[in-house]
Amino acid sequence: MKITHGNLLQHELIGLKTEVEESSNSNVRGICGTVVDETRNMLVIENEQRKEKKIPKTGNIFSFELNEGVRVRVKGDMLVSRPEDRIKK
Repeated sequence: MKITHGNLLQHELIGLKTEVEESSNSNVRGICGTVVDETRNMLVIENEQRKEKKIPKTGNIFSFELNEGVRVRVKGDMLVSRPEDRIKK
């Protein structure tokens, strides 16, 4: 199934390009790269220098790049759950 803005929350996030657009922590704002791992409360983002950054989902707004360059903004609070449970919903 193709990932769209309407069904992003029911899909695997690993492999998607993302950017932290807004954050309560100014140190993580603007971090971008590819999602390489996901836990219940964190996204692990690998940047261009191949360094991994663990970013909490809560309190952040992420922008995910889908096919054809479409960008979707998602509140991290909506992503908080185990990936396997979120996909089942």
